[in-house]
Amino acid sequence: MKALVTGGAGYVGSHLCDALIRRGASVAVLDNLSTGRMSNIEHLLDHPRFQFIKGSILDSTEMESLIRSADRVYHLAAAVGVKYICEDPLAGIRTNIVGTERVLELAHRYRTRTVIASSSEVYGKSNGQPLQEDSDRVLGPTSINRWSYSASKAIDEHIAFAYADAGLPVSIVRYFNSYGPRICESGYGSVVANFTRQALSGEPITIHGDGRQTRAFTFVADTVRGTLMAGDVPEALGQAFNVGSDCEITILELAHLIHEISGTRSDVVHTPHWTYYGSSYEDTSRRRPDTSKSARVLGFRAKTPLAEGLRLTVEWCREHYRCALPQTSEHISSLSRAA
Repeated sequence: MKALVTGGAGYVGSHLCDALIRRGASVAVLDNLSTGRMSNIEHLLDHPRFQFIKGSILDSTEMESLIRSADRVYHLAAAVGVKYICEDPLAGIRTNIVGTERVLELAHRYRTRTVIASSSEVYGKSNGQPLQEDSDRVLGPTSINRWSYSASKAIDEHIAFAYADAGLPVSIVRYFNSYGPRICESGYGSVVANFTRQALSGEPITIHGDGRQTRAFTFVADTVRGTLMAGDVPEALGQAFNVGSDCEITILELAHLIHEISGTRSDVVHTPHWTYYGSSYEDTSRRRPDTSKSARVLGFRAKTPLAEGLRLTVEWCREHYRCALPQTSEHISSLSRAA
């Protein structure tokens, strides 16, 4: 199989490339490195079945030939991270909508099976119930930049469904708070990355708001497995799937769990949302997926317990983050006893 992964130098994309290479696929990556990093894929650069092209989905002259020769397209390239979207909503809208339409138009031209990576953000606000793929979307006002990301990803999905009606073999995966090794030190779009960086640097672990808001976090190996299933299963065509864990945790509980796993002496503190996101932001109090459709159609269930996934993530970050403090012998002993 020949696969094209847009955004393949990103955190999730690079793990997807690893999985495809292990399967025996030939993999081409198109990435402009705006949030992706060469360090995520440097171990693949000399592999005979791997090719990296630096370029944007908006203007790459090579994208048509890449899609024409591919058996699968995994479209992960996007403007990501609520903070970035709040700061530059126009760039986010343009990248997500114009870029995705171009990928899908070319995939439709060559009838290339495609998987579109979407986000739990499409659901917007939650009424507290587990979110099903056909749940209503509830958004805040258009004057709040945060909701432009939700809207742009939803438009991506509308375009994908329209192309599906026109004959494109396409599926959509909605990611729920993926985390794991290679998570970006700057923390874009990831509370796990932010908390881990703060814990390892000895800074206060900073919770925005009261910390009672809940999320469901998904280890990257599970995210990738669900993505591959969506590209494999015939019944997945023309459908969207939640790819996430249904284990719900408050942000305050997450902060204390990372505090414990990292062995940090950092304090856990609270600050208003606007200090990090700016004024054009609105939070949602609860977001948890209903994964019954993914289980029924794809055979997907998240397998990695949160504590185990966070331990693996913190260990990787301790080794790779520039800010990381050295691990104490006392903490190494406590981890060994826990293992």
